[in-house]
Amino acid sequence: MLRYFFLVFIAGVYAQYKCPQGTGFFPDPEECDLYYICSKGSYEERLCPDGLVFDDSDPNTERCDIPANVDCKDRPILQEAKPSPGCPRANGYYRHPTDCNKFHNCIDGIPKEISCPPGLAYDDIISTCTWPKNIKRAECFKPRRETLEDGFECPEGETQTNDGRKLPHPTFAHPDDCQKFYICRDGVTPQRGSCSSGKVYNEDTFTCDDPANVPGCENYYSGKTSYAGAKKNN
Repeated sequence: MLRYFFLVFIAGVYAQYKCPQGTGFFPDPEECDLYYICSKGSYEERLCPDGLVFDDSDPNTERCDIPANVDCKDRPILQEAKPSPGCPRANGYYRHPTDCNKFHNCIDGIPKEISCPPGLAYDDIISTCTWPKNIKRAECFKPRRETLEDGFECPEGETQTNDGRKLPHPTFAHPDDCQKFYICRDGVTPQRGSCSSGKVYNEDTFTCDDPANVPGCENYYSGKTSYAGAKKNN
């Protein structure tokens, strides 16, 4: 009996729907995947396949599309999902469970694995592949870290000056040569650097400086000692 009254109530709610125009396809005011076919004062209720929503941009066109292409903020309700392995809903595009470079194209609950072009990752919000730094998936934004022939690799994390200022392209001292140093472009790509003649790298100021201001490198040019050798002699 309770179910009977519930169905009567639901029927009464839908019976209140009035077509805004004589003929066309019109969205439900609350449910994004529900729409109506209106003709000559009457209407027929239709439901998009699970995972798709009704595109209300043109009342003369009957079209269900992926949520990324339709604005559903004013009608956020959706039908109950019909999930299957790899598919949160029966239709649509969904992230791969372990690989940021891949995604699933689900059709009637069957997933087809698709790979993004090299270097790109799948974005849930726009349902397409884009640069990892543009998406809100921290696990996918892993800057590539290169290693130079001598083994130097840019350290992870930010590098700051003594006054707390972040360095976008931090520099680091060479372990064996006072005149040389390393540059980390964007904090991840290592390059070699060298101070001009007469200068040595100062790791406290991140600049090239007079040898007298850098402990262990005072005699670098007079004796042409390495940084390591200078350290041992002091």
